[in-house]
Amino acid sequence: MKTWLDRLDRSSARVEALEERVRVLEHDLAELRRHNLRLAELTDVVEQLLVPMASRDDAAIAAAIEKFTKSL
Repeated sequence: MKTWLDRLDRSSARVEALEERVRVLEHDLAELRRHNLRLAELTDVVEQLLVPMASRDDAAIAAAIEKFTKSL
């Protein structure tokens, strides 16, 4: 026969497991946000390079590459 203490122990263990899972998910979400931000930055750099390259604007190309290098 299970007592209320047994049920309480199981409930506490389940809550602890869920809290740990939430911590892991929050960490993963923060990492994903960092990756998405970096991807957006790289997309901006590519966009800044494509237009000057199409028009053969060497000064704009050099400025875009310098800006990217500084962001690293």
